[in-house]
Amino acid sequence: MDGGKAAETVAFSLDGASYEIDLSKKNAAALRKAVAEFVENGRRIRRGPPLAKGIQKRSFARTGPSPAAVREWATSQGIAVSPRGRISTEVVTQYDAAQS
Repeated sequence: MDGGKAAETVAFSLDGASYEIDLSKKNAAALRKAVAEFVENGRRIRRGPPLAKGIQKRSFARTGPSPAAVREWATSQGIAVSPRGRISTEVVTQYDAAQS
């Protein structure tokens, strides 16, 4: 968010849309502080209905390069990339270009 190094990925939802953001410890704490009163007064909800007996949850194949391969390549190129969380589109684009 501020161009600094991300320490964690924070997931949140608002108005039916789910989001993820990579934040520094300071910004993650600021986000949690900003929404603390709303969280304390809100109701926790379930992620969805339970699956009927015998029905399995579908998994979707990941598209694009392996995050581990992108991180390894980026590190070897001197590009800073966090060990966890999302990899920026810019880094993945650079990786794809280097593989072509």
